[in-house]
Amino acid sequence: MDPVLPQHTPQEQIRTPPESRASEPIPKPHKNPFKLTLDVLKHGGPGYLQFAITNICNAKCEFCGFAAHKLDAAQRHSVSLAEAKDAIRICADNNIGYLLFVGGEPLVHKDLLEMVRFCAVNGIEPMVCTNGALWNDRNMKEFANAGLCSVIMSIDSEKPDVHDKHRGLPGACEKIRYANRFFANAGIQSTASVTISKLIKDYERLAEFILELGFESCTFSYPLNTLDSSYLSFSESDLVTFTTDELIEEFDKIKRLKKSTPLKIINPTESLNEMQRHLRGERELFGCLGGFKYFYLDWTLNLYRCHYWHKPMCSIYDFTPDKLIRDGCTKCMIDCYRDPSVMQFIAVNLSDTVHHLQKLRLRRALKSVFDTRNLTSLKAVWEQRDWIRKKP
Repeated sequence: MDPVLPQHTPQEQIRTPPESRASEPIPKPHKNPFKLTLDVLKHGGPGYLQFAITNICNAKCEFCGFAAHKLDAAQRHSVSLAEAKDAIRICADNNIGYLLFVGGEPLVHKDLLEMVRFCAVNGIEPMVCTNGALWNDRNMKEFANAGLCSVIMSIDSEKPDVHDKHRGLPGACEKIRYANRFFANAGIQSTASVTISKLIKDYERLAEFILELGFESCTFSYPLNTLDSSYLSFSESDLVTFTTDELIEEFDKIKRLKKSTPLKIINPTESLNEMQRHLRGERELFGCLGGFKYFYLDWTLNLYRCHYWHKPMCSIYDFTPDKLIRDGCTKCMIDCYRDPSVMQFIAVNLSDTVHHLQKLRLRRALKSVFDTRNLTSLKAVWEQRDWIRKKP
């Protein structure tokens, strides 16, 4: 199946994946419970980094600033393969266990395949977040052989024609359906990513459609009207503009859906509760681990604690443990930072306990052990146990 490109995007601006390269398939990593336990005790578990390797996109979504018709050609920029390899090496040295390639649209980058391969051979589990329109038989097989562990693909509506029209990518849903058959056979986890928007009219039907497309799991992205970092996945569009009460109700719809659908919704219930507390201005229980366990790296190699933050932590070349930030921030409600912060809280707290005991800080150790949020975090992990078990 050939890639579908919007007519208004010049072909020369889209850097498609390369032709096949002779290479032995990279074996999928085997989970080592002992190694993971040591990692939790020492570091609080592996880190996670989102790497925006390009700001170029082939879609034209109304609620995204990366849209092909919104970003001026003079602003388009991508990392080089050499820069990406430098970044990946540095991530490996800083306990990053998962690296998610994002954009723009990462599949337009001609060197993404080699970046994925380089991640895998350096012990980092590579993931790709994509609109799915550029998958074809050749590149799916290549990425599987290169060690790709997980794929996240965007779904905007329970109606395929609405989704494809909004993306400006005719046939995108059918390409996603086709790709999911391949990924299921290849043992690559595939998750639908749905931005909460007014394109969604029926959550029950949405879940049915996502299952029909071949996904087993889904994550809801919380709508963003503004970001202060370089990341452009936000908009003031009416599609993602809600009143506080409306957005609280959207979260209630997702919580009800979690109880009624076989689709695995990986936003923890406690995180949805936390976002509702955020909207009501109530005290939040879990500070974000962005800047400590989760990071955003852009196409200029500036490292941010998250998509929201107004200034970088440092250049990736200056990334060392002393740059880590842990201040309990609750300024935003970006799901890919706030949701995992709830689940990883218990691992980080366990690591804190070990470090306190090593330094004979018994009072602090006891405080960490008896923190009631441990049970809440553990409950969130248990709720997502099936998805976590299948996670690469």
